[in-house]
Amino acid sequence: MSQYHNPVLLKESVDALFPAGTFGGAVNSCNGEGGCFDGIYADATFGGGGHSREILSRLGPSGRLIAFDRDADALANAIDDERFTLIHNNFRFIYNYSLIEAPEGFDGILADLGVSSHQFDTAERGFSFRYNAELDMRMNVQGGKTAADVVNSYTQEELERILKLYGEVDGARRIAGLIVSARAQRSLLTTKDLDNAIAPALPSFAEHKTLARIYQALRIEVNGEMRSLEKFLQGAARALRKGGRLAVITYHSLEDRMVKNFIKTGNIDGIEQKDVFGRSSAPLKAVNRKPVLPSEDEISGNTRARSAKLRVAEKI
Repeated sequence: MSQYHNPVLLKESVDALFPAGTFGGAVNSCNGEGGCFDGIYADATFGGGGHSREILSRLGPSGRLIAFDRDADALANAIDDERFTLIHNNFRFIYNYSLIEAPEGFDGILADLGVSSHQFDTAERGFSFRYNAELDMRMNVQGGKTAADVVNSYTQEELERILKLYGEVDGARRIAGLIVSARAQRSLLTTKDLDNAIAPALPSFAEHKTLARIYQALRIEVNGEMRSLEKFLQGAARALRKGGRLAVITYHSLEDRMVKNFIKTGNIDGIEQKDVFGRSSAPLKAVNRKPVLPSEDEISGNTRARSAKLRVAEKI
């Protein structure tokens, strides 16, 4: 499990799901004999199972944990525990599954939106510019468009848009133009093809940072991550019982803004909507006014945690 992915903000995020414990504080351990919480919880982004194992450690014999992951590689990490169910599907469908698995509503839902270390470090998945591999980047390799499809078929304007929107890439127009010019000579099929095509636009003082943002933008587009996140937030709010907790760990500003806006207003645009009596229609209320950040110790042991932010909300 640790080789697959090192869970970020592990204690903080799982503590947040259990109102009987103080947020970020001591774990309620039922007379020191292990988990004691009943109820049904969801780990919407199973990955290596680190967060799931911690949640299970808090649950008593009648508690249940439903986990989701659309990456088939994650299925090998399934936990042998009768209280645990792993669903191979996108977390955007959490409400649909809640009707079967938790008809009275989930007591808590956790989502870690980061790409797993396993995905970054598996060269053939094409998530990282550190390896020369096919431009894939699909979370679910069984279908859907690849990054190669995006860079070879999108118009220059479309490429510029996703680079700006999903990667906040400086010089997005020039980079999009270089991609279009290079693919006119031959298709860009590998990470090396892409890197060579855009090399003239990479600043020497921030080459890796710029590449990381470009690859992030392509990955988000390939996997429809922002649309899936919006659907997940809507579904999670409906799937929680009253008083249930939602804990979400984000890694870049666009994700965090969407989560923050949804918690505050009930929509990702941050536009407050009220009923005829002037009451907010937002289904959640924030538990932590500011996001929880990883400690310096955690970042030193896991540099991929450095941009993580945890936001927690409760169903009204």
